[in-house]
Amino acid sequence: MNAKSSAGASPAPVLAGEAPTLPTGATPLIRLQGITKTYGQGQAEFQALRGVDLTVDSGEFVAVMGPSGSGKSTVMNILGCLDVPSSGAYQFFGTHVERLSRPQRALLRRHYLGFVFQGFNLLARTSAQENVELPLLYRGESAAARHAAARAALAQVGLEGRERNTPAELSGGQQQRVAIARAIVTRPSVLLADEPTGNLDSTTSHEIMDLIAQLNRELGITVLMVTHEQEMAAYARRVVLFKDGLVESDFSPPPPGEGPGERERLLRTPLASIPSPPAPLMKPLPFGIPGGEGSFEVVGATSREGAA
Repeated sequence: MNAKSSAGASPAPVLAGEAPTLPTGATPLIRLQGITKTYGQGQAEFQALRGVDLTVDSGEFVAVMGPSGSGKSTVMNILGCLDVPSSGAYQFFGTHVERLSRPQRALLRRHYLGFVFQGFNLLARTSAQENVELPLLYRGESAAARHAAARAALAQVGLEGRERNTPAELSGGQQQRVAIARAIVTRPSVLLADEPTGNLDSTTSHEIMDLIAQLNRELGITVLMVTHEQEMAAYARRVVLFKDGLVESDFSPPPPGEGPGERERLLRTPLASIPSPPAPLMKPLPFGIPGGEGSFEVVGATSREGAA
């Protein structure tokens, strides 16, 4: 499989040995239809999702909001292949994810999804570069490829020269930049961000949001971000509001207000001027939909592939 383009939509999953098949304009990146999720049984039963319908196209920046218990985190877990729905259909480039096995979902997650968490989730005694290399280690990339890709990803988030620093030697904003570099080093189609500014001060929060917005705008990465802050949600071009396990509203927010001079400087700095990770990192995904919507085939998913 050829490397995914850094400037637009990513190829759909394909069978090993076949040429990539790009999705048609009518095929959304993500489509949820009637998604439900129920936890527990009997009197302890709780329905976290009650029939969610949602469509996300390639290149969108979507903020997911709602009060605690509204179902937004459950939806993000399902989108990230960390959980499965109780009923309904989840299609990723037309492939029915709810029908995939656990190893298949792990492969999809490894090759097409990137994650950014509120708590950074960095390895404390490991350098920034080694933290960023971790997803590539799971994918079996060579040491040379890992080193080059991690350095390029750190440069993309403004941390060139900080490769050898451990998390304790970095500020909170810098740690979150390392986490973002780790998320984008595999060139994902989708970046799933769960409260990415929740542990940061106001100024640093805007810097991180500027960076995420640039990755979306200039690299074409689709972003889905959970946030409680309307000021951060304003960076998205679309806001989906959850309430009681359903989508209550779906709208476009007003643009964010003018920020400090540093924010304007960051927005004027094109990410394209920084070298991208080496192209050979992308490998064929061993299932896909080259012939028709919803079909897939496994050609060797093992228990080891399901570990990440």
